Amino acid sequence: MASIRTFERTIGGRKLVIEHGKLAWQANGAVTLRYGDTQILATAVIAKEARPGVDFLPLTIDVEERMYAAGKIPGGFIRREGRPTEAATLASRLADRPIRPLLPKHWRREIQVIVTVFAADQENDPDVLGVIGASCALGISEMPFEGPVSAVHVGYINGEFVINPTFSQMPESKLDVVVASTKKAVTMLEAGAHEADEALMMEAIKFGHAANQEIIALQEEVIAAVGKVKWHVDPPAVDEGLWAKVAAAIDHKLPAAFFQADKTQRAANLDVILQELMDGLAGEYDTGAVMAAYDKKIRKLVRSSILDKGERVSGRGINEIRELSAEVGILPRVHGSALFSRGMTQILNITTLGSLQMEQKLDNISPELSKRYIHHYNFPPYSTGEVKRVGGTGRREIGHGALAERALLPVIPSEAEFPYAIRLVSEAVSSNGSTSMASTCASSLSLMDAGVPIKRAVAGISIGLVTEDDNIDKFVTLTDIEGLEDNYGDMDFKVAGTRDGITAIQLDIKLKGISFAIIEQTLKQAKDARGIILEVMDKAISRNRAELSPYAPRMYKLKIDPGKIGTVIGPGGRVIRGIIEETKTTIDIEDDGTVIIGATDADSANRAIAIIEGMTKDIEPGTVYTGKVTRIMSFGAFVEILPGKEGMVHISELANRRVDRVEDVVKIGDMIQVKVTEIDSQGRINLSRRALLAPPTPEEAEEMRNAPQSGGFRRSGPGAPMDRGGRPPFRR
Repeated sequence: MASIRTFERTIGGRKLVIEHGKLAWQANGAVTLRYGDTQILATAVIAKEARPGVDFLPLTIDVEERMYAAGKIPGGFIRREGRPTEAATLASRLADRPIRPLLPKHWRREIQVIVTVFAADQENDPDVLGVIGASCALGISEMPFEGPVSAVHVGYINGEFVINPTFSQMPESKLDVVVASTKKAVTMLEAGAHEADEALMMEAIKFGHAANQEIIALQEEVIAAVGKVKWHVDPPAVDEGLWAKVAAAIDHKLPAAFFQADKTQRAANLDVILQELMDGLAGEYDTGAVMAAYDKKIRKLVRSSILDKGERVSGRGINEIRELSAEVGILPRVHGSALFSRGMTQILNITTLGSLQMEQKLDNISPELSKRYIHHYNFPPYSTGEVKRVGGTGRREIGHGALAERALLPVIPSEAEFPYAIRLVSEAVSSNGSTSMASTCASSLSLMDAGVPIKRAVAGISIGLVTEDDNIDKFVTLTDIEGLEDNYGDMDFKVAGTRDGITAIQLDIKLKGISFAIIEQTLKQAKDARGIILEVMDKAISRNRAELSPYAPRMYKLKIDPGKIGTVIGPGGRVIRGIIEETKTTIDIEDDGTVIIGATDADSANRAIAIIEGMTKDIEPGTVYTGKVTRIMSFGAFVEILPGKEGMVHISELANRRVDRVEDVVKIGDMIQVKVTEIDSQGRINLSRRALLAPPTPEEAEEMRNAPQSGGFRRSGPGAPMDRGGRPPFRR
């Protein structure tokens, strides 16, 4: 049994505690982390043998949320955690992105890191703990790892930066920036902001990097105390003979074939060169080795051309954006639609509006229970001209959708301003670089086309990076990278925002870190590009349409006495369900008495409004109602004048003549007009139909005076008749 060791630091006013030796003894590396009352277990396990046929780093990082961590039982029929929640998937990506570049690229044994959230205190986000835990578990294992790496949230509240603001503090923060870094440099960024300027964002990144140093020192203390001896891994040997033959075969052909503005033509040219190369070396070298050497040649050509000559494969300038176009209202019947194109990247976005009942209920460990604004992203294989299996939503799709959602969130109107659930779907119909930022542009256009009163238009761009042999002091940043530049470059830095500031950032790198100089240059180029894109978007639509689509539901708001909410809902929801079914509307009632009615036509909404207003208004003597006869007794008829409210019409008040039997005048289900004549001290309602009829003739009046009455009653008292249940036959 391993001895238990505990290490701690105070970070952001709370203790961060790392414990080793208590759990998961058979993993190569395992630690528990506690911050506040949020606790995780991070484990790292390395396969004993290399995975055959693998030409990439086989790393998997999974964050497992356990609902018991938040004191919840999972929803659904089986009441068990199923596929990862969206939050868990995003947390997995958050941990993977800064750690992957710090592992040897030529490693071929599978590495599996699992982060399990054991306790979530609803105040401290476990996502950054996952980054720290994964780093620490790898750091103490035998795995060669160029860490440690740390991550923190940075907020900006009341003019001051805050490390790891709590969930309850975040609504007051102007930004939320996750900064991951090593001792030397920043390795990953993930940010959402309320239109923060570039200077403020830069200061937040520096603040987060500085805070990470204390956590890195804590990890180094853990590694020094309990770390295992690292395995030595030699890089693969270079076959100089193969390299020379590949160079002789293709070096003179590549430039003319490669430097083409048209991606399709470029790909066709390269296919010819590759096929000739494979045919020429067939039987002499392994196919995989030839492909690897060919790929290195392409990479070297792309990078050296940019670094040494300032030339891109498409012929564009370093800061030049590909051809832009924007169009709105291109799909019939949908509530809003837009097509945004940048080069060969095309995103079709569709907006759908619904009642607040359609908001997404969240079944996860966060304190957030639902959200009314949702963004989904689809990436079909035809978008890249490929044939692939069409399956479920992958991590990439979830991540891109979440990024676009975060970018638009600061400009989405509040529920009070716009009481709708909003769903955006971005269809990547053609892809050649940064579909997530194109999704942001298309989403902004689509929302305005739907008539959603967003505060300002949002645009996004991706900035790439090429360095000299991973030397971050010599670099070139590229505006609007396409797929090939993303593949052979060092960075994909996405920045979204309005003309007034940044709303979202996502940084992925292949290096071990980037400098502040690179980040500053990137933010500047992104701001310039954003202005150009917004001008093109403005030509398509510059503000939201004044009217919603005729196919979108209309929302009507009214206010009722909160004490009468139960009256509208009824026992077990019977009354409100009846109103919804009768009027074909949606009805949402808030605790303060706000009622929001959704309908596709005004008549349906007005009927629902009339019913609810009638139910919640106080009934006063002299008021006239049209109601339904619900029960008939020998002494009179009960009439439902409002949903859930009945009064009684005594037999003597049914007509302006003598009535022998109630059934001679009304039947159950009849709609009759009645007047409230009295509400007694017990709240029972007496009604009269006779009061609304023409006076009887003298002959009819004489007949009524002489006729004996049929044993009815007006008020309860000793000897008053009872209904079949032994109660006075009045509905209270």
